[in-house]
Amino acid sequence: MTCRTRSSLAIAIGANLGDPAASFAAVRPLLAAALEAWAVAPLQLNWSPRFRTAPVGGPPGQPPYLNAVLLVQGGAGAAREGSWPDPVALLEQLQQLEARFGRERREHWGPRRLDLDLLWCGAITCCSTELVLPHPRLGERAFVLAPLAAIDPHLLLPAVAAGRPVAAAEALAALPVRPGELPPLALAGVPGWPEGP
Repeated sequence: MTCRTRSSLAIAIGANLGDPAASFAAVRPLLAAALEAWAVAPLQLNWSPRFRTAPVGGPPGQPPYLNAVLLVQGGAGAAREGSWPDPVALLEQLQQLEARFGRERREHWGPRRLDLDLLWCGAITCCSTELVLPHPRLGERAFVLAPLAAIDPHLLLPAVAAGRPVAAAEALAALPVRPGELPPLALAGVPGWPEGP
């Protein structure tokens, strides 16, 4: 399966407080329902395996994260020629879901019960205080690139900062290895999240 960013959108999912595995299983149907309501059309949802990852940035001593990505493709009429409904409206729905799971925004890159980041939304670009698309650090985060590459290693990521589009697996392989940091570890599927390596 080779996807193109013009007709897809992607959402990163992460958590490292409470019971992240239970949060993932519980938010999955809620996220699917929110997307269907937002797009008002059938969507194809491609869920990555879950990955155990090291925290990046933020305060020291955080527990490891559970991360995954949802890659969404529009069905007939949902993303005609790459156009999607207002991404800010989707962002608001994502933030409402985070709040339902107890997300508190106390410190930048701090630990969280649930984090839902809109990575891109078709060919839409924007830069505002509430939303930057495509996500400016998309190509720098192994915890996002590993799940994307697990869905489709040839998936072309949107070009950021005037760069050229690269495939997810290529971007992941090009990341520098931080001393002492373990690479993302793909986890086996479980009830509520059957995707696995």
